[in-house]
Amino acid sequence: MKKKIIFVSCFILMALTSFSQSISSSPYSLYGLGSVYDADFGAISSIGSSGIALPSDSFINNLNPASLGFMPLNHFMLDVGGKAIGTTYQSSSKTENRNNFQFSHVAFAFPVTKNSGFSVALKPYSSSTYKISNLLLPIADSQESYSLTAVGSGGLNNFDFSYGYRFGKKLTVGASAALLFGNIVDDRTFTILNSITTVHKKTDYNGLRATLGTQYKIDSTLTIGTTFKLPAQIKGSKVQSVETITDGVSNVIESEAASNVDDYYMPLEIGIGISKRFKNVLNMTLDYEKSLWNDTKQSELYGDFVNQDRFALGFTYFNANRNIRKYWDRIKYSAGANFDTGYLEVDGKRVNNASISIGINLPIENTYSALNISYSYGQKGRISDNLIKENYHKISINLSLDGIWFVKRKFD
Repeated sequence: MKKKIIFVSCFILMALTSFSQSISSSPYSLYGLGSVYDADFGAISSIGSSGIALPSDSFINNLNPASLGFMPLNHFMLDVGGKAIGTTYQSSSKTENRNNFQFSHVAFAFPVTKNSGFSVALKPYSSSTYKISNLLLPIADSQESYSLTAVGSGGLNNFDFSYGYRFGKKLTVGASAALLFGNIVDDRTFTILNSITTVHKKTDYNGLRATLGTQYKIDSTLTIGTTFKLPAQIKGSKVQSVETITDGVSNVIESEAASNVDDYYMPLEIGIGISKRFKNVLNMTLDYEKSLWNDTKQSELYGDFVNQDRFALGFTYFNANRNIRKYWDRIKYSAGANFDTGYLEVDGKRVNNASISIGINLPIENTYSALNISYSYGQKGRISDNLIKENYHKISINLSLDGIWFVKRKFD
């Protein structure tokens, strides 16, 4: 049974990774650096993406670097994941279905001392893959309108290093440094009366961002955690070509012209979470995060950045009286919910996101290794003149492997 689980999970993850370039094609990825990617480790995707207060004692918790202070000694952990997403896009005039297979992340972590741990992770940060056809937009201070067709691809990657240290038995602190890098290719066609303007632009971005975190065990059943993602400046440079066609006559305005673009500013993000265990059979996680996008004083041609609130709730059930010799007694079941007000406002309307999830944790061998499978259903945006509603079904598969290092054999 265990060998079959390992084989099947590895096969599925290899298949999903082979489609890693097919990142989500949300029309909202037109804005900023694209749609922010939710790369959840372990069973986090099944508990509503909550877990700021969960320790990394049995899996790698990417939500809070302080969790690494609780890593068990001599354990090496590896986490890799992928997703399959089916989305229905609805506007006031049409409906379209799309399927995507996505690479989620690869990460490993290990203890440095008995009170500290270190992790390295590579994951997508954002996706800017979209296709918008013949969108009518008004011309400022005019009764006329123009038609926009836009096609984009690319996004940013996140390569981060995290370290957590435990003081005594209750308090841990941690920090992580993330390198954000990547490029976005954007092709737009503007049609006004008998004039067509095409713009081809490739923009490269790079920057560093730091995160600070804490976790404190009030007692054996209750832990609180906090995170602080510091503001960051993401620098950009572009290469652009512009061509116009008027009455059949072509005119090249720019050809592979290189220049700098306005820097993109990441906001201060503050998070707080709790983890509470009830009667040793049920664990609850509850998170709240606030992102201060207003302070970045940024805006988009088609929308504005606004302060964002995110709420996440999760429950995990496990058998307290389980027989460790019985495989089915060691399985854990999870459920969660997530609501995000979004950081975009288009025509005065928020692009929010809400989802629910369920999942199962299938242990492998007698270690912390496990196969985590979760299903989520969610809705993003709304149907209106310039907005699109997304209904999505998502299956996440994370393989968490645990190895024990430097332990002497007790028997030859």
